[in-house]
Amino acid sequence: MSKQEAPVGIEEINDKIIDSIQDVKGKNIVKMDLGKLEASPAEFFIICEGDSSTQVKAISSRIFKNLRETYGLLPNHVEGKDNGEWVLVDYFNTVVHIFYPEAREFYQLEELWSDAEVTNFENV
Repeated sequence: MSKQEAPVGIEEINDKIIDSIQDVKGKNIVKMDLGKLEASPAEFFIICEGDSSTQVKAISSRIFKNLRETYGLLPNHVEGKDNGEWVLVDYFNTVVHIFYPEAREFYQLEELWSDAEVTNFENV
C-alpha cells in the first residue's frame, strides 16, 4: 500500500505539524483541542511563534513541504505569508497559527479559546 492509500489520522498529522515546527526552531508551541467546544472553527489549533518574519515564513514552508511529501496533503487555505507576522495554514480539521511574538500577544487566541484542552510542547 502506498502512502497515498494509507489512511492518515488527525493525531498523526498534528504530530507531523509539531515536528515540522520544531525542525525550524519554532517556539512556544501549543496544541488546542477544540473538538468538544460548540461553534469551533476546527478540531484543533496548533499555535507557535518565530523570532522573525523570516522564521515565521520558514515554519509555514516546512509544514507545507513535510505534509505534502509525507502524506500528499495540501492545505485548504493559507493566509498572511506575505507579511510574516501571522501565517494561518488551514488543514481542515487542524488550523495552524504561526505568529511573530507581538502579533500572538495582540490576538490572544489562547485566551479566546480558553475552554479548550491545551497541550504545551517544549522549545527545542
